[in-house]
Amino acid sequence: MYRLLVMVACTFLSIGCSKEGDNGYVAIETDPGRINAGGETTVFLTSSNAFSTPSPALSGTELDQHLDGDFQFEAAFVTAPAQVNGGIGPIFNNSSCVSCHPRDGRSRFPADINGLSGFFLRASVPGQDGFGGAVPLPGFGTQIQNQAIFGYEAEARFEVTYTPLVETLADGSSVTLQQPIYTIIDSYIEIPSNVLFSPRLAPPVFGLGLLEAIPEATLLTHEDINDSDGDGISGKANYVYDIETQTMQIGRFGWKANTSSILEQCVAAYNHDMGITTSFFPKETGHGQANGDDGLGDDPELSDEIVEQVVFYCKTLGVPAARGIDQATVQKGEQLFSSIACASCHIPKMQTGPSSIPGLGNQTIYPYTDLLLHDMGEGLADHRPDYLADGNEWKTRPLWGIGLTQVVNGHMDLLHDGRAKNITEAILWHGGEAEASKQAFKELSATDRNALLAFINSL
Repeated sequence: MYRLLVMVACTFLSIGCSKEGDNGYVAIETDPGRINAGGETTVFLTSSNAFSTPSPALSGTELDQHLDGDFQFEAAFVTAPAQVNGGIGPIFNNSSCVSCHPRDGRSRFPADINGLSGFFLRASVPGQDGFGGAVPLPGFGTQIQNQAIFGYEAEARFEVTYTPLVETLADGSSVTLQQPIYTIIDSYIEIPSNVLFSPRLAPPVFGLGLLEAIPEATLLTHEDINDSDGDGISGKANYVYDIETQTMQIGRFGWKANTSSILEQCVAAYNHDMGITTSFFPKETGHGQANGDDGLGDDPELSDEIVEQVVFYCKTLGVPAARGIDQATVQKGEQLFSSIACASCHIPKMQTGPSSIPGLGNQTIYPYTDLLLHDMGEGLADHRPDYLADGNEWKTRPLWGIGLTQVVNGHMDLLHDGRAKNITEAILWHGGEAEASKQAFKELSATDRNALLAFINSL
């Protein structure tokens, strides 16, 4: 029935799903498993809307709620008082969700690092708060705000310089990586010398509801903190404070898995990125700072109803189908992906647990992640701990949809701060637990490297 519905939809839209052709659609019958990357939430688009399409499993009522959330996700906030969307700031990084997640995808590294963009800097000082999390940087909080409304002063401005690093492959070709070095200038107060910074770019939004629905027990089956099997891979779960339950929960979201739920991911972004208060974060971003709380008495600035709409939207975006999986080059690349141990962290297949949202519960999905923390080596280290994540550890990023990033977002700025400009560079930045896989990649012939890249681009 599902295949029939998809065929009907393809006919109606005149897109042709039966064979791969000029429009990039793939044959559904090629593989009933991996092609459906998001289970029942899978969408068969390869256009610029590939990340922005609702799950096809939604009912009419649920689709209405999703579209209400879509409207709020795109809403731009302005200075209070205002009849619509007032309350931004007084200090902030951007003015809307979609500005950081364009077309629900990956933010590019900005041409102007101090302009409105999806780039920001986490900040803290050494130590742990009462729950084991990062200690806010006095006078700044846990994120540097480089924008401000009229009459207020931004916390600081950013600068970045680069050091070239050359990686030579076995066939003699070379790749020049760019190591970014971030500094803070023009801070409104002096920054302590023991500050810890971590650069971030906003990641894609689709598929989050499925990741949240993976049972904790499933994730823990892949945990191997002491590397008991001796394969060099020792992933571990992060446990973080959850603001809704007020308990410690397994972390799933954020570059260091420092957030446990989509709800908290959303309301924290409203507060830290835009200066928008909610019942969960009732204080302004700069509360208690000399350049902070505007005192307009308009809080909370976002209702629980709107929060629920945005959370539902983030949970129910469809996941793009895999493409080209019947091609010999892609199949060869899939074998290489496993043989050089990429699949040890980027685990291809997961099963979700029960969910009240259709299409999310009891689904076989292909996110290519374990959602665990791994030591990625000194080259990627930010030296900033976050709960159980140390300064060398990062969460394994899901790879589903990565091959459509150029189409959707017009760039391939990868990794936590966009330093990698293509998949090859991203692989060559891997170190630590992934050092052996990187070295194996460097030893591949050009033909095999291209096959591996073709497979990753098919996800």
